[in-house]
Amino acid sequence: MSTAPTSGDPYLVVDDLTVRFPTADGLVQAVTGLSYQVELGKTLGIVGESGSGKSVSSMAVLGLHDRRSAQISGSIKVAGTEVVGLSEGRMRELRGNAVAMIFQDALASLHPFYKIGAQLAEAYRTHHPKATKKEARSRALEMLERVGIPQPDKRIDQYPHQFSGGMRQRAMIAMGLINDPSLLIADEPTTALDVTVQAQILDLLQDLQQEFNSAIIIITHDLGVVAEMADDVLVMYAGRAVEYGSAKEVLTRPEMPYTWGLLSSVPDVAADTNARMIPIPGAPPSLLDPPSGCPFHPRCAHREKVPGDLCRTELPELLPAVHGEGHLKRCHLADPEAVFAAEVLPEIAPEMVEEKR
Repeated sequence: MSTAPTSGDPYLVVDDLTVRFPTADGLVQAVTGLSYQVELGKTLGIVGESGSGKSVSSMAVLGLHDRRSAQISGSIKVAGTEVVGLSEGRMRELRGNAVAMIFQDALASLHPFYKIGAQLAEAYRTHHPKATKKEARSRALEMLERVGIPQPDKRIDQYPHQFSGGMRQRAMIAMGLINDPSLLIADEPTTALDVTVQAQILDLLQDLQQEFNSAIIIITHDLGVVAEMADDVLVMYAGRAVEYGSAKEVLTRPEMPYTWGLLSSVPDVAADTNARMIPIPGAPPSLLDPPSGCPFHPRCAHREKVPGDLCRTELPELLPAVHGEGHLKRCHLADPEAVFAAEVLPEIAPEMVEEKR
């Protein structure tokens, strides 16, 4: 029998999670040795380039990988219940009830042949089998109204293609929250939306989190979203955690060159119009054959600062950073904070350097 976490205990605990996918070309090492946790009322931002393992790890939390092919090891505990190895029937009870997910493409996630209200009602009746159709419809109407859908009594009988992109995303949020889950995973919830609608969706998630005291994992490429929403940040690269800590620490005192690269790639609207972004050189590695040593070393501009051939031959451990309690980084640099302050910060935030002077 699982035990629900008490106040202050993490609702989700992921420990040494590894996910592999056998293919005709070899074994895809999608996630390796990943550990993190999320408390109720808190938001974790997971960031990284495409293919870094963000969505794969989160889908493992919901048990969405094909059990016949995916090789999953480690531990995932939701409210004290071990998910890895859990029966499909028990997993269905948790999925949508204790933990729910908002997928990246709302139009592809909603069934085109069924009305929005019918899909919401079905999600509700799946976990409330004694509820009547009238009760389920009433709950669907309530959720559409709660997420800010205009004229919900009319919209409930419309199809997904009759909704705008922002409204479809709101409908997906309504579906995710219709059973009051304690953990909500939002996979790129603002992708392909204009900036005004993005802000509305993020405000909606924050308001609903305060109302339900839910834990949120937000998967995104957008560090601006992370800065606005997240309490903690997990940076992933090549299926591994390369930096982890509070959002303030990771975004203002990053100690992993890959995180520096992500920050350098963000456009600054206040900067000189002639200024250019500084992209991360090269491309993400193939997870069929990840690089030896530090997975980021082929693209890292600072590997020459590490003595010998350590970056190429030895995988750095995820160790405490110089500053910040709970701030972890995976890097061989002896003093990454000094390198960041001297070489990276003047390029991405010269005004901060001037202030320090």
